[in-house]
Amino acid sequence: MSASPLRSLLHRFFPFLAVLGSVTALGIGTSWAKHWLFPVVGAQGTTAVRVGFSALLVLLLWRPWRWHLSRADARAVMLYGAALGGMNLMFYMSLRTLPFGLAVAIEFAGPLAVAIWSSRRAVDFVWVALAIAGLGMLLPLGLNGSTLDPVGVFYALGAAVFWGLYIVFGKRAGHLHAGHSVSLGLLVAALVVVPVGVVHAGAALLSPAVLLIGVAVAAVSSAIPISLEMMALKRLPKEAFGIMISMEPAVAALVAMALLGEHLSAVQWLAIGCIMAASMGSAMTAARPAAADRTAPQAA
Repeated sequence: MSASPLRSLLHRFFPFLAVLGSVTALGIGTSWAKHWLFPVVGAQGTTAVRVGFSALLVLLLWRPWRWHLSRADARAVMLYGAALGGMNLMFYMSLRTLPFGLAVAIEFAGPLAVAIWSSRRAVDFVWVALAIAGLGMLLPLGLNGSTLDPVGVFYALGAAVFWGLYIVFGKRAGHLHAGHSVSLGLLVAALVVVPVGVVHAGAALLSPAVLLIGVAVAAVSSAIPISLEMMALKRLPKEAFGIMISMEPAVAALVAMALLGEHLSAVQWLAIGCIMAASMGSAMTAARPAAADRTAPQAA
């Protein structure tokens, strides 16, 4: 029997598997970062270590200087990298005063806004509604009725804005080789956030323990997820990618339960079910994109 049908099936669903792998690795790496790095170098230092080492690892892996980069492509990569750096910094700043699950939920306003703005089919709004319902039920996670810190909410909303921009600019750079755009984008992101971390944490960033944990966190929570996401963005329309990423709170909850001992209520598991349903629905309706959706957008 020919292997071509299986190969075709794997090729068709690879973008969705890539997103699932991305959010799983991100949840693991973020849990490590919050547990081990926050007490030593703070949110700013954690962002610097994570993004800085991620850039170094991916640059060494892909060696982007081997490819020619046009002026238009360089502009697209710079915008993508700046959005990536801002997203990471804002998100980790929000984690100082907000619970992890809630910070992720608020940050999801970004990709959901992209999905709604760019949607062309009525069925996409069904998946958006399911995702919003699930995220809404997750909002009380760990709060016990306490009032949210407005500064933390501000940072989470800032992360949402940068996440939306990251999706848009990532799609614009999606016609480039994935390793090329990811490595250069991370370099730009590092140039944005590393100086902030150095100013805040100083010499603590050079601690052997911080450096060792930082390399592990960078590989698991940035380098691997971003590479997988860029591969997915090359084959998925923006709205499908935005909704597929809604798996992240569900996967993060499972990872947190395993690594951090966090246990969810029945209502919170119901919320996870809504999010997973939205993700599966998005995958099914985006599995046959229109020809126009497969065309890489023009660089800005």
